Amino acid sequence: MFLRRFTISALSSLALLLALLATAGIGLLLKSKTNVFIAATLEQPAAEIPLPFPVGVNTYTQAIEENPVVDQYFFDTLANSPRSSDHWWNQVASLFASKSWYQNLASPVSRIIVIWPGERKEEITKNIGDILGWNETDRTEFKRLIDTSEPILTEGKYFPGQYVAHRGATPADIQSILHESFQTEVLDRYTTEVESQVPLEDALVIASLLEREASDFANMREISGVIWNRLFTDMPLQLDATLQYVKGSDPRQSKWWPVVRPADKYLNSPYNTYQNDGLPPAPIANPSAEAILAALNPVVTDCFYYFHTKNKSYHCSPTYEEHVAKLRSIYGRGS
Repeated sequence: MFLRRFTISALSSLALLLALLATAGIGLLLKSKTNVFIAATLEQPAAEIPLPFPVGVNTYTQAIEENPVVDQYFFDTLANSPRSSDHWWNQVASLFASKSWYQNLASPVSRIIVIWPGERKEEITKNIGDILGWNETDRTEFKRLIDTSEPILTEGKYFPGQYVAHRGATPADIQSILHESFQTEVLDRYTTEVESQVPLEDALVIASLLEREASDFANMREISGVIWNRLFTDMPLQLDATLQYVKGSDPRQSKWWPVVRPADKYLNSPYNTYQNDGLPPAPIANPSAEAILAALNPVVTDCFYYFHTKNKSYHCSPTYEEHVAKLRSIYGRGS
């Protein structure tokens, strides 16, 4: 498993300075606002009719076909969006959003909220609650408001992005922001034609798995191909990310995504994809639009097994024997 995370070493001093100056400029603009809740994704583009998600898989015919417009859709529609986690200002905010000096630099009256792709709702709620000073009742109400809004899902609707809100924003205020983003970025693109090929909840579940298992968009599509191959042949998914989700749900855990041990394959949970066939009952995290696009557009592959090495390279195999042989050639032992 490889988790996509941004590190401070990737930022030059100049980029960091520009980021802070840019954020401070945004804060000065926000000072002029007097409404109770100031909320928008930074540099939000003008409203326009979104292009529907292209689809390369059909769950009813169990067929996968390469859709020639996927890469262009990714680059033109998603990768260059201000909401993309690849943008440096979102990466800067994800590093410093929890720091009070950064928040006050942006604006004394506003707060920057960052939801990173692949975070679980408890993780998101804690981060937002800490920044806005919510009590436990506020945090519980926030989750209730999102989980009971349409479509009814227990996870997957806390849409990733960088948001600016008044420091006194309520749970209802933030729920409204996230619901609007989810509507614009996901639901408006998920037309009835897309739904007829892949139900929305299935796409969100697979996209959440890809956020936790893949390294980038291309790798998401590769792993998506493996997941669909397993589903179409009734093979258990056997993904460690689902075991992490189960372990992280234990209130005694100190980490949201704990390290997986061999014994964890026997955990008693409907989310354990080693013990249960098919998809988990709900998403395990909150996916980006990029991950949803990858879930809908897997590459055509004969692979059923895969792993990542420490240098981030991806290896997949059509058979378990070949999978073990590759593991042994790299690590000196199989799995």
